[in-house]
Amino acid sequence: MKKDSKIYIAGHTGMVGSAIVRKLEREGYSNLISRTSKELDLINQQSVINFFEEEKPEYLFLAAAKVGGIEANNKYRADFLYQNLMIQNNVIHQSYVHGVKKLLFLASSCIYPKLAPQPIKETYLLTGELEFTNEPYSIAKIAGVKMCENYKRQYGCDFISVMPTNLYGPNDNYDLETAHVLPALLRKFHEAKIENNKTVEVWGSGKPKREFLHVDDLADACFHLIQTYHGNTCLNIGTGKDISIKELAELISEIVGYNGEIVWDKAKPDGTPRKLLDVSLIHGLGWKHRIELEEGILEVYKEKYLS
Repeated sequence: MKKDSKIYIAGHTGMVGSAIVRKLEREGYSNLISRTSKELDLINQQSVINFFEEEKPEYLFLAAAKVGGIEANNKYRADFLYQNLMIQNNVIHQSYVHGVKKLLFLASSCIYPKLAPQPIKETYLLTGELEFTNEPYSIAKIAGVKMCENYKRQYGCDFISVMPTNLYGPNDNYDLETAHVLPALLRKFHEAKIENNKTVEVWGSGKPKREFLHVDDLADACFHLIQTYHGNTCLNIGTGKDISIKELAELISEIVGYNGEIVWDKAKPDGTPRKLLDVSLIHGLGWKHRIELEEGILEVYKEKYLS
């Protein structure tokens, strides 16, 4: 990409999209295109066609999506399937029609089978049953990955896709109904500290293990790949390290300075038992994360609640 290349970041107000914008601006790219959801409805095909005809972007980061945690994914199953499919179909197809030079699609590690061997290699995609609570979202994301793969095979499009692990960082969602586990725990422990509550209730048993990546590291990886990677494999992006939810809750409790008791609601679902990505492929391409988990959580907590 040239410094004056026309780059569209779909979903620029979200956690991932805004991190990509920050990275591009730091690197000196100034010709960035963005639209809010009110300005451009990516679910509406004609609106997307009109946008591409008007703006003619050269490069594209597709970070726009309907996202949420376990409860939201399970409660709004039809919405997660329909809206994500429509966004992807419209943007990827119009990128082909209008000759976008390079597109990077953000998938998700939840597209892997629930009981995939650990750590999860890219080749494990479509080798087993998905986790039920986020199956519709996963199916939509798998479709996006396969669109990129097959538009490359049939039309020669330089469309690539990546599978980030669980993300956290600036502009995260802290709504307890729809948030992912890390920001939800940060909010719960902070509010418990402020209100001097003696206990904090956390969903599940605490046994599942998860991997967490700071969103600025993800943006750095995407910037690296859009310039250097032209393969047809959807690449994992993560740290290669995981932590149990129990250990995560204890770490966040310590960072926040909460001294009460953690109570586990074992009637609530745990989700996938373990989800650790094999990141050997992206390491082989010259990229590795730099922000360790404790450092990243402390930075996010200070920015969100102490600034």
